[in-house]
Amino acid sequence: MSHFTRLRTQMVEKQALKEALEDLGYSVEEGDLRLWGFGAGQAKVEMKISTGFLSAAIGFRRTRSGTYEVVADWWGVRGIRRKTFLEQLTQRYAYRVARAKLAEQGFELVSEQTEQDGRIHLVLRRTA
Repeated sequence: MSHFTRLRTQMVEKQALKEALEDLGYSVEEGDLRLWGFGAGQAKVEMKISTGFLSAAIGFRRTRSGTYEVVADWWGVRGIRRKTFLEQLTQRYAYRVARAKLAEQGFELVSEQTEQDGRIHLVLRRTA
């Protein structure tokens, strides 16, 4: 029997989610997809990423409230800690959303610096 876990997020922008996953080095597959878990269990998702050889994939699907949830049979995911993955994904998603929204408002990236603790500092300027 599979053991799929759903993790709620505040992510609503599909493109930003896809870009965040790509930033983290994953190849994103989109469409009407299925995740396979232990014991031939399965879950429907809209996007999924491969996590390596002999490791279960991680999927993403939109909920009724409009946010995306992370879906995985974490017992089969190798080399990725759930909490660390979600923290990294959330940071990259926030980065992508912020950059897109600021670009819409006419801001241009001047410099970007990532601190040792993982914080990202952006310097932007508004173009006329």
